[in-house]
Amino acid sequence: MHKPILKKQEILEMAAERKVHFLNPNAVRRNQSLGDRTGITGFGFHRIEIEPGCESTEFHRHKFDDECVYILQGVAEVQIGEEKYSVAEGDFIGYPAGGLPHTMKNTGDGVQRCIVAGQRLDHDVCDYPNKGKRLYRNRGLPWELVNLGDIADPL
Repeated sequence: MHKPILKKQEILEMAAERKVHFLNPNAVRRNQSLGDRTGITGFGFHRIEIEPGCESTEFHRHKFDDECVYILQGVAEVQIGEEKYSVAEGDFIGYPAGGLPHTMKNTGDGVQRCIVAGQRLDHDVCDYPNKGKRLYRNRGLPWELVNLGDIADPL
């Protein structure tokens, strides 16, 4: 059963799922899916923690899903396209659908805490340019990972 309200103490005591990105073993985070816990299905809303030196995800871009990050604690380096930016507590990062590829790395000495939110459309396409891969995601079907070089007409 979903709860419409999660109190601060419940969130602090909630178990976090350890996630390692399937294409990047250094992209390790602890994830609390607050939106899932309250029954939200149209977008993901997560409280995450990233250890020093770890990344949030593999460098990627979504063709259709918007994403954003709000930093609660810590410092990081965000790469968007070829540019790198320093970010810290209180900073907001928007990753619009169809935008540049991006990732974030904890460059501080302590745990970085963030809120990460993103759409959950029925269909999305995600490119991983450093890995030469494209992921097709269709709700209810297995994900399909292909080599970018094998695509005749990329989006």
